Amino acid sequence: METKELKITTNSIDDLNNAAKQILEFAQCSSKVWLFHGEMGAGKTTFIKAICEVLGVMDHVNSPTFALVNEYMTDQSDTVYHFDMYRIKDPSEAFDIGFEEYIYSDNLCLIEWPSKVERLLPEDCTEVTIVPIDETTREISIRIV
Repeated sequence: METKELKITTNSIDDLNNAAKQILEFAQCSSKVWLFHGEMGAGKTTFIKAICEVLGVMDHVNSPTFALVNEYMTDQSDTVYHFDMYRIKDPSEAFDIGFEEYIYSDNLCLIEWPSKVERLLPEDCTEVTIVPIDETTREISIRIV
């Protein structure tokens, strides 16, 4: 299976919607389970907000740190799930919220801190990595296997 990769450098928060558009177009036929990698403060939640805005999400997008999952509805009546697994101590906690039902729902699932639930993830995930270059510049790469 061929691996496709796209790298985008953003120089300010104003570049994020354009980067989100490029990544969504690039990943059109990829897995609907997207894994967001990056250190604390890299901008994972901020970039997910931009993706949701481009998708036409009508709800307020924020990190589901305590709820573990937020459900958003787009203006096209599509559902987007946003997970933040940072506080997960054991993957069984993800089972308790019905994690597998979400990721096999055929809806877009955006997962921050996926390493916490690695063994529960499907093999064909889309990987997004955000690397801070300086205070405002980020390198965003998307990898589709």
